[in-house]
Amino acid sequence: MKRIELLSPAGDIERLKVTLLYGADAVYIGGEKYGLRANATNFTIEEIREGCRFAHKLGKKVYLTLNIVFHNEDMDGVEEYIQSVVDSGIDAFIVSDPFIISYIKTNFPSVEVHLSTQDSTTNYKAVEYFQKQGVDRVVLAREVSLKEISEIIKHTGIDIEVFIHGAMCTCYSGRCALSNYVTNRDANRGGCAQVCRFSFEVDGKKDFTFATKDNNLARYIGDLIDIGVTSLKVEGRMRSLYYLATVIGTYREIIDRYYANTLTEDVLKVLEERLARVANRAVSTHYLLKEADYDDQYYTGRNEASNQDYLGQVISYDKEKKLVKFYERNYFSVGDMVELFTPSGERVSFQVEKLYDEDFNLLDVARHPDNIYYIYLDTDIDIVAYSMIRLLHH
Repeated sequence: MKRIELLSPAGDIERLKVTLLYGADAVYIGGEKYGLRANATNFTIEEIREGCRFAHKLGKKVYLTLNIVFHNEDMDGVEEYIQSVVDSGIDAFIVSDPFIISYIKTNFPSVEVHLSTQDSTTNYKAVEYFQKQGVDRVVLAREVSLKEISEIIKHTGIDIEVFIHGAMCTCYSGRCALSNYVTNRDANRGGCAQVCRFSFEVDGKKDFTFATKDNNLARYIGDLIDIGVTSLKVEGRMRSLYYLATVIGTYREIIDRYYANTLTEDVLKVLEERLARVANRAVSTHYLLKEADYDDQYYTGRNEASNQDYLGQVISYDKEKKLVKFYERNYFSVGDMVELFTPSGERVSFQVEKLYDEDFNLLDVARHPDNIYYIYLDTDIDIVAYSMIRLLHH
């Protein structure tokens, strides 16, 4: 049986590399044109080429979003842009425009076309239609249930991609006009201002919000595997390296343990807690099990507390001196219990005994984010760049 794909976002070349190292099978990225995350760093053609080379050496894939709502002026140069991206080694385009689908399938038949969630596809008849247009994979709308996903797969047999983690859209994905109306930034052309997360004034007070809680389907990964989903997609091209490393690494473990039949209830609870601590929003399963309702949204009184678990990003490890060199991200001190985890999934828990600044002066506290520090650690695990340090909770 073909193993399910874990698909990660990547907002820049560093995130692309980190998320692949932490276990993603593929990444989706945005170019400097035609994508829906205009505020992300995004990729130049040379960076797309570099990212594809890096991924392909690992036996992994890169997909490019080309899914804005195209207007006439957007068509100028789009064919040349597609050609340059194909020449860079891209594995698939994520698209929503009928012409773009046709153009890619006609001119670049070896490159896959994935129908974007922007098309809000929710039924098997629509999927059958896009199959006939040559689409290789459909990214379903986030507003479908487990039962509906299963029925779509049974009727069509096409590759199906499902969002499993991250932010949700208050409206049907791809059908939002709030940002346009309130800020004159087009949500469907890369400029979403996330108006659904604004605090609105009611009775003279700014106290009303109506944002959705984040999506988290960790407990149902096995069900999605069993019904034949092709790809599990994580949202978040603008998220931090730590967020991506934690979320992708955790879902990698969930998937691998499910196939190995070692995903016990106790293990799953630990992994769910790890996911819960990396973000500052409450989560829900939204439409997967039932129609989403008021329990799946924030209203007045929403509280999103900042998380301070992330302590540092490893630069290197000196095995002889037993010193971990790292960039600090949050305050911590000697005596704290911490955990270091690596891209390969190894973890070591320990109490901070010795802490040094960049000049090797002994310290009691690491106070300054982005400064370089050293921490003493005697371990046999393979500590490499992009390993992470966080406060220990389990």
